[in-house]
Amino acid sequence: MLDPRPVGYVIGLLLMALGASMALPLLADLQAQNGHWPAFLEAGLMTGLIGMCLSLATSNAVRDRLSLQQTFMLTTGVWLALPIFAALPFVFGASGTSYTDGFFEAMSGLTTTGATVLTGLDDMPAGLLLWRGLLQWFGGIGVIVVAMVFLPELRVGGMQIFRSEGFDTMGKVLPRAAEISSTISTIYIMITVTCALAYGAAGMGGFDAIVHAMTTVSTGGFANYDASFGAFKGGHEYIATVFMITAALPFVLYVQLINGEARPLWRDPQVRAFLGTAAILIAVAASVLVALQGLPVERAIREALFNLTSILTGTGYASTDYMTWGGFLIGMFFFAGLIGGCAGSTSCSVKIFRYQILFAAVKAQVRRIHSPHGIFRPRYDGRTVTEDVLSSVMAFFVLFVVTMGVFSVALALTGLDLVTSVSGAAAAVANIGPGLGPVIGPAGNYAPLSDLAKWLLAAAMLIGRLELVVVYVLFTRRFWRA
Repeated sequence: MLDPRPVGYVIGLLLMALGASMALPLLADLQAQNGHWPAFLEAGLMTGLIGMCLSLATSNAVRDRLSLQQTFMLTTGVWLALPIFAALPFVFGASGTSYTDGFFEAMSGLTTTGATVLTGLDDMPAGLLLWRGLLQWFGGIGVIVVAMVFLPELRVGGMQIFRSEGFDTMGKVLPRAAEISSTISTIYIMITVTCALAYGAAGMGGFDAIVHAMTTVSTGGFANYDASFGAFKGGHEYIATVFMITAALPFVLYVQLINGEARPLWRDPQVRAFLGTAAILIAVAASVLVALQGLPVERAIREALFNLTSILTGTGYASTDYMTWGGFLIGMFFFAGLIGGCAGSTSCSVKIFRYQILFAAVKAQVRRIHSPHGIFRPRYDGRTVTEDVLSSVMAFFVLFVVTMGVFSVALALTGLDLVTSVSGAAAAVANIGPGLGPVIGPAGNYAPLSDLAKWLLAAAMLIGRLELVVVYVLFTRRFWRA
């Protein structure tokens, strides 16, 4: 019989940590003397006490190893439990914010989606702005740990191909997760601090620099202003682009770089494919903006560079309303969001390595058609792609398309138009953030949507962030019988 107590113990500890982290925005509100600090005190105490009770009640089942079923439960349970309590400061502290809106905002933050239902950000208390940034920052490091520890072990979406590249977990999930978290967290903090210092050197205020550094490095995209990153121009956009790309590369390569091994960073096929794809898309977009929109060359390059990198990495910042750029570029933005960054990074969506494996499989099949008696196997990074990896990747593509289609239909049934439904489903499942159209596009947000639509999108964010299969397997009868 499946024992949920080890899962409850870990979730309880994380809830205690989440409650303790609410002290930071509490202090920010105290310093600003805006009177909103009690919201974080109440939410922090409630979250911490419930987490402590849960961990104490299940501490007698602590163990080094988790079964496969417990690992699936833990991965999904963490991403479901944390937003439930992370929503409380929005409900207690923002006037008129319902629990639905608070949960949507918290889920969007922790999954680093970046879709928001909040308006009036320019005048929002400092504590809530900091809390939004912290949620995305926590979500970013959480995503890396899940991608490096859990997904390879669970053989999800072809991630098992990276099982031997980073840390060999060998079933010892909890100790190895702590070790990996410690190593990656140091790198993550270093990159965040560097980003904040760069923003500050470019003229961004200290508070804005800290919050935007957290949401940039996590490729989350929450901004402190209703205009998103449009409140900053010029050098800030270039800085953001550099760090969005940095965060979209595999963090295990940074570990190797610190250990004196620089070659993997330049030779990794993911890195080359991601940077090459970004360069082509940006060059095309900038050319179109100059030729058809008449923008000055520097502005066209800067806006194409920033906004396409933001969508490609799943960050979701917008420095301008690219819905005015014409149908061709709007279509490019839609499909760029479905590419994503590298595995083992904070970025989201399909991930570039899956497209590489897909193209390798197609190439091998074409060669078999031309030479029926030959033996051709798809290869990735010089290695033969096993049937296990190939079938996992193909299953992921099918599930991704089907999931996006189901949520598109469900959103349409709530009364949304076709563009909003399809782009909203894609933005949620791929964890991109902004959709297309006048409602949820770069100039709007998700506030006008119905509560039902928001709950559907929150579910899509969770499913997409956990690579689909991790959530879906919980609804199979075989899982609970194992």
